[in-house]
Amino acid sequence: MRYFLTIAEEENITRAADILHVTQPTLSRQIMQLEEELGVKLFRRSKYCIKLTEEGLYLKRRAEEILALAEDTAQSLCNKDKDIAGVISIGCTETHSMDEFASRMAEFRKLHPDVSYKVYTINADGVKENIEKGIIELGLITEPVDTSRFETFHLEGKERWGALVKVDDPLAGKEFVYPEDLADKPLIVPIRSEVQYLLESWLGKAFDDLDITARYNLGRNIAVMVSRGVGVGICFDLFSSYEGLKFIPMIPPLMTGSVVCWKKDQLFSTVTRSFIEFLRNAQA
Repeated sequence: MRYFLTIAEEENITRAADILHVTQPTLSRQIMQLEEELGVKLFRRSKYCIKLTEEGLYLKRRAEEILALAEDTAQSLCNKDKDIAGVISIGCTETHSMDEFASRMAEFRKLHPDVSYKVYTINADGVKENIEKGIIELGLITEPVDTSRFETFHLEGKERWGALVKVDDPLAGKEFVYPEDLADKPLIVPIRSEVQYLLESWLGKAFDDLDITARYNLGRNIAVMVSRGVGVGICFDLFSSYEGLKFIPMIPPLMTGSVVCWKKDQLFSTVTRSFIEFLRNAQA
């Protein structure tokens, strides 16, 4: 896998062989054996360089995940009998609760200076998928969360949902937005099915009966889509104010919390288990 990834990054057998400190024939033979074993072509070869095939691109993504997991596992085992040390891998979605969570990260590291973090910013579905695969250990996501698959630890903060509109939209003159105000509006809504169910309950109308112009998985681009007239954005209050836009809270209020989550019945390294215990004790 390391040979394969080095060739994929360098796109040149000779350079890859130099980096890996092996001969070019040895490296070529290893890749040919890998292709034979998998029954697919991983590279398209030309006179000056080699490029990944579609199958090669897929293997590259999985190989990176496999090696990262192997390295984290080895490091956890090496630190098993030592003071609390090691890397905690965390997937975080966009939420104001990151402020509270980051404070806890900093406090834990003051107690254990040999702890470090790998933090990936992705959408909630991506966080859950990567926890299931073992690529990350913990996730910070907004509710609702399927508690049949994940253990959760609730943070204190709440997100308030509303409509993001252009300042020249008729809705901009309102202090609050009600379900009937959005019934005939083109809407930009979250992709997450759990959140859609929550919004359907608030709207009192099935999504199939609404004018959905776009769905999003991270909130940063929603402001751009609203400003360009794609539709009215349904989101929680954004991190920044955007020129020409207005956020209008929903009535009745729609609030969602944030949780730290992890896979049920998961065996953790000492450092991750200690961090979870620290989170729980800090809020007790």
